Amino acid sequence: MNGAADLRFLPSSDGDLAYLDTGSGAPVVLLHSGYVDHRFWHEQIPALAAEYRVIAPDVRGHGASANATAPFRWADDLAELLRHLDAGPAVLVGLSMGGVIATDTVLEHPELVRAVVTCGAVTGDFRYTDPWHTALQAEYARTLGAGDIEGWLDAFVRVVPGEHRAPDAVDPEIPRRLREMALGSISKHTPDEPDHLVRVTDSWPRVPKIDVPVLAINGGLEPADLLAAAERLAREVPHGRAEVVEGAGHYPNLEQPEVFNALLLDFLRAL
Repeated sequence: MNGAADLRFLPSSDGDLAYLDTGSGAPVVLLHSGYVDHRFWHEQIPALAAEYRVIAPDVRGHGASANATAPFRWADDLAELLRHLDAGPAVLVGLSMGGVIATDTVLEHPELVRAVVTCGAVTGDFRYTDPWHTALQAEYARTLGAGDIEGWLDAFVRVVPGEHRAPDAVDPEIPRRLREMALGSISKHTPDEPDHLVRVTDSWPRVPKIDVPVLAINGGLEPADLLAAAERLAREVPHGRAEVVEGAGHYPNLEQPEVFNALLLDFLRAL
């Protein structure tokens, strides 16, 4: 796994943003899920870097990147990085929060995006509405509000098996890694700090204008509303398709990396 020694830093107007930049060829940007960092992609970085230039940032407020002290948008941070690296147009690959960053960026900065891959996400307009996720989000808020980091981490890694599997149904190394990364990111924050993130809204009506190829990869154990929204995304863009990794939950790139990497590489090679 790539470590901190490999990181580079973009001096943004609101603190340094960390990123990994490895390999050569057409640029592929890996956008991690919430509360973790670029190491989330440890199963993908070497597989992709054999053929592509892989850029894996730590999103602002995560990993080694600075916390926000002023209003910001994820898409604008990514656009600044891509311009700094002269790496656009790039293929954006994002999971969960990272998937939202990918769709935000193709909507707000289309000239910087060659193609989009989303996983466990659609656009920023999507919200989980199933009772299991609603209860889990309430547990996040309760534990964070109480300063109970261990309790919050316990809730955070419940997403790995998901609603329909026992914790021992997944490789214990997956929640261990996620927990380690999440502890690092959450420890950078306090419960009472202001949320400076400015969200991109009204995205669904703009989806049909996304004229680059879009691939939606999702675990088959995701809730039905997420899978339906992913199908809608693939259907409403001019060049989209959806793939399901059966038997995987929210993190198919970690649970079934060979399957995920094969789908991703097939998509990239066809561009």
